[in-house]
Amino acid sequence: MASKPEIDFPVGDAPDELVIRDITVGDGAEAVPGATVLVHYVGVEFDSGDEFDASWNRGEPIEFPLRGLIQGWQDGIPGMRAGGRRELTIPPALAYGPAGGGHRLSGKTLIFVIDLLDVR
Repeated sequence: MASKPEIDFPVGDAPDELVIRDITVGDGAEAVPGATVLVHYVGVEFDSGDEFDASWNRGEPIEFPLRGLIQGWQDGIPGMRAGGRRELTIPPALAYGPAGGGHRLSGKTLIFVIDLLDVR
């Protein structure tokens, strides 16, 4: 995965459940619940298509334990293999909660494209 992914504007209604779509299946180590992962990612809002965050923009991947992340990542990354690219469409209940929850992304369905670089 050499370049920042482009996320196509979604069509239709936002899903009520987590949607997992593998873009590229990796052949490296498999992520398991509670693993620490090294990833590059892009996040956009489902409704507007506006990008709200991307590790690519900072020029380096980020490493973190899955258990510290939003539920959609905790549920959506396990089973993925290093070298893979996966799209997660995450409803508010698995992201930052309902509107008015105090986070700028509360109430929003989010789309992430995640490149799994390593599992530790």
